Amino acid sequence: MRNQHSHENVSREEMAKALKRILGSSKSFLWAILVSALCVLAAVVLSIYAPQILSQLTDEIADNAGKRAIDMDVILRLGLTLGGFYVGTALLNYVSAFLLTGVTQKYANSLRKSIVEKINVIPLSYFDSRQIGDILSRVTNDVDSIAQSLDQTISMLMQAIFMLIGSLIGMFATSWQMALTALISIPLMLLFILMIMKLAMPQFLKRQEQIGIVNGAVEEKFSGQLVIKLFNADDRENGAFEEKNQSLGATMFRAQFFGGLMQPLMNFISYFAYIAVLVVGGLLIASGPKTGVSFGTISAFLVYVRLFQQPMTQIAQAMNTLQTTTAASKRVFDFLEEKEMSDESNKKRYFPVDENGRVKVKGEVEFRHVCFSYDESREIIHDFSAKIKPGSKVAIVGPTGAGKTTMVNLLMRFYEINSGDILIDGISTKDMSREEIHDIFGMVLQDTWVFDGTMRDNLIYNSPRISDDELKDIAKQANIYHFIRTLPGKFDCHLENAGSISAGQKQLMTIARAMVRRAPLLILDEATSNVDTRTEELIQEAMDNLTKGRTSFVIAHRLSTIKNADLILVMRDGNIVEQGTHESLMAQNGFYASLYNSQFSFE
Repeated sequence: MRNQHSHENVSREEMAKALKRILGSSKSFLWAILVSALCVLAAVVLSIYAPQILSQLTDEIADNAGKRAIDMDVILRLGLTLGGFYVGTALLNYVSAFLLTGVTQKYANSLRKSIVEKINVIPLSYFDSRQIGDILSRVTNDVDSIAQSLDQTISMLMQAIFMLIGSLIGMFATSWQMALTALISIPLMLLFILMIMKLAMPQFLKRQEQIGIVNGAVEEKFSGQLVIKLFNADDRENGAFEEKNQSLGATMFRAQFFGGLMQPLMNFISYFAYIAVLVVGGLLIASGPKTGVSFGTISAFLVYVRLFQQPMTQIAQAMNTLQTTTAASKRVFDFLEEKEMSDESNKKRYFPVDENGRVKVKGEVEFRHVCFSYDESREIIHDFSAKIKPGSKVAIVGPTGAGKTTMVNLLMRFYEINSGDILIDGISTKDMSREEIHDIFGMVLQDTWVFDGTMRDNLIYNSPRISDDELKDIAKQANIYHFIRTLPGKFDCHLENAGSISAGQKQLMTIARAMVRRAPLLILDEATSNVDTRTEELIQEAMDNLTKGRTSFVIAHRLSTIKNADLILVMRDGNIVEQGTHESLMAQNGFYASLYNSQFSFE
């Protein structure tokens, strides 16, 4: 799965907008950030004052070493004080880092919760138009990138800014002559930083692109192993991968080379500044005591020079890290700002629920002049009308793209119709809440879903309580009981590896799950597509028993499975071109008869 955000080029406007979004969504953590900032400030104050103690310690030794009259009590006191300063600095920095790590992880946790909550209120159309892997990437990679980047950036920026100001004050307080000398290195340092960023940034961005390409190639090869082996294309694919890998290696070398120049060049400038400060300091000492510069002053000043130059590099690194934060946060907040489904908390329930949690519905369904389009360019359903009696078995057939599944999605209100109306027992689905509609329907899809849990958990998923005898009986009807008996623990067997279960067995499990729900209306979307002919016959018999007394909608490509339907709706290009029973439609010798005969000739 490719992570696209890492190689986006982010403008200043986008960075400012992203930071504004982050600050707006992290107000509840500001107190912890403030305490962390105070700890950093206190640590910087100690770090800035420590060289003054070092200066006194150095002067005490330098002034009295030749006289052999060093006061060890003074040395011990200054040494312990200096040690205490550095220990205090370390502890304060630890507390700051601890608080910030907690903040960033809690913030990431809140973002993930917001994303999960958002998923439940976003229309299905959003997921149909995007890759699931991209959405998962926002929950995992993007949120992790935000947390890690903020953890590094906030701490780095706070420490760098405080240290930059503090060390500058400390230098001028110690010796303004040497302070001006040290400041000469700043333009040179900024020049090198800008030059390296200009050289390194494109390489780092390209490196992330190449990593994405290589990861995509690896994913593609793993998912396509069967085809690769079948066509003996191992050498071809290995060669293609080696080419991508070589390109990644070359890009990573250039990125690391240019990025690695930062520290040596900063060290060079630091040594240059040290030399300049030592020369000027030596001249000031030679000028006499009136300058107020001593050996201790120079030793303290060298510490200030190091403290002053370090934040420059940190700020450059923090701005680079903010690029990743901005790109990741843009993707996350764009998702969180997506249009939501309308709020239905004020809608009342129209149908009563019995003591077993099942909705009491007669099952009459009516489509009144329904029109629908996924976008303005093409209308999928054109003025569709039909009235289904309670307990009827309705088959929806037609070629691929005719609108069969779309009809079911509209019935379930996964999508909102453009015009017209759909009614259940005379009540418009627009007036009903989606939750109530979903309680009315049981659904079996072509795509199966088996989750990590016991067989029992998978079968009774979010359905009313059911006895073991009822569950066993349903498993037999769905022709899955024989498989369950072979499992260790039977219904209590934990299904850790869904890959070990065949596609047909998964389909049988989902069919049994729909039977357990015992909803008054049923939707079967290619429910028998993944099973063999013999199993299909057994399932079809169970389905016939299941659908008795219940209004059911069956989408089928195998027309031989819906010959006993009470009503067959034949769709073509979004229109109902024919409707009736199997016998009446075959007698018309129209489009349905053509579809049926073409399948029969191949079966």
